[in-house]
Amino acid sequence: MAPAVSSFFDFAAYLASSKALVEDALDKSLAPERPEKLRESMRYSLLAGGKRLRPILCLAACELAGGDSKKALPTAVALEMIHTMSLIHDDLPAMDNDDLRRGRPTNHKKFGDALAILAGDALLTRAFEMVALRSPGIPEERLIKVIGELSLVAGAPGLVGGQVVDLESEGKEVDLDTLEFIHLHKTGALLKACVICGALIGGANEDLLKALGVYARGIGLAFQIIDDILDVTASSEVLGKTAGKDLIADKTTYPKLLGLEESRIRADGLISEAKKALSPWHETSMPLLALADYITNRDR
Repeated sequence: MAPAVSSFFDFAAYLASSKALVEDALDKSLAPERPEKLRESMRYSLLAGGKRLRPILCLAACELAGGDSKKALPTAVALEMIHTMSLIHDDLPAMDNDDLRRGRPTNHKKFGDALAILAGDALLTRAFEMVALRSPGIPEERLIKVIGELSLVAGAPGLVGGQVVDLESEGKEVDLDTLEFIHLHKTGALLKACVICGALIGGANEDLLKALGVYARGIGLAFQIIDDILDVTASSEVLGKTAGKDLIADKTTYPKLLGLEESRIRADGLISEAKKALSPWHETSMPLLALADYITNRDR
């Protein structure tokens, strides 16, 4: 049985305080610089709000490993920059062709395709700068490992590879294995990098890193299943992005393959597996356990 979250842990307060830290660090990461239009485009998407689940996972994993979460903030910012880059690029006409993101026009609708592409490129490279040059007090060997993880997640073994298979699968009959490949790379790879990178900054041992890998796989797939469910059941106003776009693009989703009820059951099972992996660290893993539950209970 998966460990329950203690009633003494105030998750709402934890989420609010962690998000405030992240928002402040994100704002400071893009100081005035030329060209101003590029910076404006980068800030438009990076500071557009959102749950900030990925950087908060990074901070929580650092804490679980015994580290100071504030020292993981540059890495947390880097992960959110990579995430934002992927959203900007995914929304482009040549990709998912979306007009709405986080409740307002997508970057290319605001700034044009060319600047949107360049803003995504700049955020991706700034992410590596955050880790390599803006992470004081972290041993170099840990930073090198984090840079390695970011390289994998941002490239062909991660986000890019997942997006290619996703595009190739549009309008085709796709089996569950292919669907999970797409989501383990497009969504799961970055969520895994968040917890692994945070743990590396905190000095995690191999046992904890292995357990966090299992945890991350579970929450990564569950996150995407819930996304697929919400794409069918929620409105664009609630989601802050275009609802029903997977149906319009004729994409295979978990509800399409399994049905809504079975998809929900699968998501719940994955979250249970994820939480069980952290049972040896139950007393110190409350934030990560609560974040796992948050993934399946969110409405956007």
